[in-house]
Amino acid sequence: MPRLICSLIGLAALLVWNSEVGAQTLAGTSTAALTQDTQWESSIAAFTAADRKHAPPPGGVVFIGSSSIRLWSDLESQFGNTAIILKRGFGGARMADCTRYLDRVVLPYKPRLILVYAGDNDLAEGKQPQDVLEHFTKFVERIHQALPATRIAFISIKPSPARVSWLANIRETNELIRQFAAAGENLDFIDVFTPMLNSAGYPRDELFLADALHLNSAGYALWKSVIGPHVR
Repeated sequence: MPRLICSLIGLAALLVWNSEVGAQTLAGTSTAALTQDTQWESSIAAFTAADRKHAPPPGGVVFIGSSSIRLWSDLESQFGNTAIILKRGFGGARMADCTRYLDRVVLPYKPRLILVYAGDNDLAEGKQPQDVLEHFTKFVERIHQALPATRIAFISIKPSPARVSWLANIRETNELIRQFAAAGENLDFIDVFTPMLNSAGYPRDELFLADALHLNSAGYALWKSVIGPHVR
């Protein structure tokens, strides 16, 4: 009997310990998920507040994505008077983040064209090319469920000196999405990757700021020349 009692006490203690560890794990997971969901809330809230003051007319062009979109000065006026252009970039965004906020900063505008730049940060955080393709596929599906006639253009992931070690993954991701776009409807793939390489096949330093990651004015001028024909 004493042995049985000791065994029962030990089992009870083990169950209590497991429940505490499980609770801590769930709490940590919930905190991480909450942080991810609220990381860009201030940026998204600013966009929606601006929309309430001046509602964009339908049929325009939306640029959405990471800091390469956010830092593009005067993007809204870069392509003349051919379209109403909305800039919806939030720094550090990944492909899945662009999908998460579609209902708030893309779909309400009923745009005729959506250009997305994302995937750069995904790869830098350890995601694989197939992961980026899967997230882009979900992005496309969500949009075309609501707006089947809207055209979607993926701006290829750029090669940057700061992330030259990911060059092979960037190439693979771009090729996967190029093939996906070629096989789909109302999809485009815009290749800014190739003209940003030098003759040796490495990123052109003169297109970047001192951080070797973000574009300078020359880099954005190149983007404008490549993207322009798709906006008109």
